[in-house]
Amino acid sequence: MAKKCAICGKGQITGNKVSHSNRHSRRTWMPNVKKVRAIVNGSPKKITVCTRCLRSGKVERAI
Repeated sequence: MAKKCAICGKGQITGNKVSHSNRHSRRTWMPNVKKVRAIVNGSPKKITVCTRCLRSGKVERAI
């Protein structure tokens, strides 16, 4: 699965995982992206889109 949304550009971000004893280690947060068939420039095409863009209606899905 791709790691970046084709509509909004949302991608992987990094930071620290902090334990109860306050030890820090690096970790990543991945966006929730799905591969969907959408209408791009008048024709259906498979693109990866985050679920927030799908829910808000920024993508016209091809049926």
